[in-house]
Amino acid sequence: MSAADRLNTPISTAELDRRWAAIRAAMKCCGIDVLVMQNNNDHMGGYVKYFTDLPATNGYPIGVVFPADDLMSVVCQGPIGLEKELKDGTDGVWRGVKRVMHTASYACAPFTRHYDGTLMLKALQSYANATIGLVGTYGMSAALSDQLREALPQARFVEASDLVDAIKVIKSPEEIARIRDTTALQDAAMRAAFNAVQPGMTDKEVAAVAADCSFRLGAEMGIWLVGSYKIGQPSGFGPWHFANRRIEKGDALSLLVETNGPGGYYCELGRTCVLGDVPAEMQDEFAFVLEARKFTLDLLKPGTSCKTIWDEYNAFMERNGRPKEARLYCHGQGYDLVERPLVRDDEPMPIAADTLIVVHPTYIARGALNWACDDYLIGQQGVSERLHAFPEAITAIAV
Repeated sequence: MSAADRLNTPISTAELDRRWAAIRAAMKCCGIDVLVMQNNNDHMGGYVKYFTDLPATNGYPIGVVFPADDLMSVVCQGPIGLEKELKDGTDGVWRGVKRVMHTASYACAPFTRHYDGTLMLKALQSYANATIGLVGTYGMSAALSDQLREALPQARFVEASDLVDAIKVIKSPEEIARIRDTTALQDAAMRAAFNAVQPGMTDKEVAAVAADCSFRLGAEMGIWLVGSYKIGQPSGFGPWHFANRRIEKGDALSLLVETNGPGGYYCELGRTCVLGDVPAEMQDEFAFVLEARKFTLDLLKPGTSCKTIWDEYNAFMERNGRPKEARLYCHGQGYDLVERPLVRDDEPMPIAADTLIVVHPTYIARGALNWACDDYLIGQQGVSERLHAFPEAITAIAV
C-alpha cells in the first residue's frame, strides 16, 4: 500500500493548484520572490497544511520554502541527512514539492536549533538578493528567523502573513464540503457524550466519549473542553487537567468539541446539559444568549470591520445588564482552530464572503455558565447558514 493511499481524506490537487496560483499572483503583485514558513502543530499551524496538505504535528517543525516561480522545498522530521529529490512535484504525498530534506531537531534540545535553518538555506541559495516573505512569524522559531537573516544579509525580509491570510480565509466549494464533514462529526460527538453522561462519571470521562467518537469519525486532532458544576455555583470549562470533578445528579455540564474532521478543517460546537430538569432561570438566560448571538450574526456582513462588531456587541451586552466581552467570542476557522478574522478591536481584516466564522458568546451570570457555540458560513449578504444540526437548547438528561 503506497503512502498516498494511506492519506486521511486528502484535498484535491486541483484545489492545491488553485491556492498556489492565487498565492503566486499575490506575490508577484507585492514583489515577493519566495515565501518561508514553519509550523510545529496542527491546532494553530495551518500555513504548512494549506500549502502542502500535510499537517505539522506533535511539536515537530515543518519548514516550507515556496518560490514564486518554482516547486516547493520542505524540511521536516526524519533521519539526519536523508534527502529526497522529487523533481516534477507529482509525488502522491508531497505534491508541488521538488525536494524533501529531513533532520532530527527538537525544541527541548537547543543545540539542534540550527538544523532546520541550515537545510532551508540550501533551498534559498538562489535568493540571497531577493525579497523573502516570512509567513506566520508568531509560530516560527526565533532561531530560524535569526539564522536566515544572518546568513542572507543582502536579502529583503518582509512580513507576508497578511498576503496569505487574505487568500486562505476564503473557502472554496471543496473546502466547504470538508467543513460540513467536520460539523457533522461534532454533532455526533456531542450526542454521544450527552447520551453517556450520568452521575458518578468524571468530567474527563464524558470528554473521552466525545473524543473517541470524533476520532472514529475521522478527526486527527482537537480539544474537548469540559466542566461540570452545581447550579448556583458556576464554573467555566477547561482541559482534562482540570476535569477530575465527579458529576452529581442535578449538576450542569458544559462541553466544547473543538476538533478538525476528515481533511483537517477545524470547527467547534459547544453546549450545556443538566442531569435533571433545567431550571427556568437557566432557560431564560440561554434565550438571551441566543439573542446576543443573533445580534452578532446580523452584523457579520462582508466589508464590516471587526472593531465595529466588537464595539456594538459590547454596547448591546452593557445595555442589557450582562458582562461585556473581554475574550475572543467570534472568529474565523479553517486549517487553524483559530483563524482570522478575529472579531475584536485590534483586527484589521474585515468580514468577507465565503468565510467560516464561529460565534460563541460566553459569560457567567445568574448562577450558571451561559453560552452557545456554532459555526456559520458567510455569504455575499451576511450569514447564509448555521452548519451544526445539534439543537440550540440546554439538554435535559433523565436521571
